[in-house]
Amino acid sequence: MKITYLGHSCFQIESQGYSVVLDPYREGSVPGYRPVQAEADGVLCSHGHNDHGGAECVTLRQGTVSPFTVETIQTWHDDQQGALRGSDTIHILDDGQCRIAHLGDLGCELTVEQKEKLKGLTALLIPVGGYYTIDAAQASALADELDPTVVIPMHYRGESFGYDVIGTLEQFTALRSDVVPCGSELELTPETGKQTAVLRPQNR
Repeated sequence: MKITYLGHSCFQIESQGYSVVLDPYREGSVPGYRPVQAEADGVLCSHGHNDHGGAECVTLRQGTVSPFTVETIQTWHDDQQGALRGSDTIHILDDGQCRIAHLGDLGCELTVEQKEKLKGLTALLIPVGGYYTIDAAQASALADELDPTVVIPMHYRGESFGYDVIGTLEQFTALRSDVVPCGSELELTPETGKQTAVLRPQNR
């Protein structure tokens, strides 16, 4: 399974000739990012906000059979059961070899039952910026509890990109002892080692 980080919370996941884009952002919705110009066989969005719900930005192919089973978990975009920002959908993709979860804009504590569904992951794609989502400390604690093989941070700001009100990547990586800088892509196999993989946004 190959994971490509397009930027913000947007990833392209590929396996067996099939690809799906998760949480594409609409043009101009996230400062400092080029538009999403992806071609894929499927698209999944955690919620409808402009920085996550731009399904129309992905050119869809047809005819390829998906190797993925997809499971969803319904959560909240805030810590007040959606009163501030609505709901959030976690997507879990499994191709029979690797299992990954994209937490979207998770902004609340997960229940014991929800955490159990997120055990045994090959990769966890987790927001770390705070303000709109869980923050760096909450994300690191959740990653430790879920114990995936690979932790991939998303939804943070840099010097020239991202929302001013959210935290930096460094606030999260300072809490991790196994940081591995990567390019924009990461190949996952059942033999992939434990790490916090920092992917470089492709659309920068």
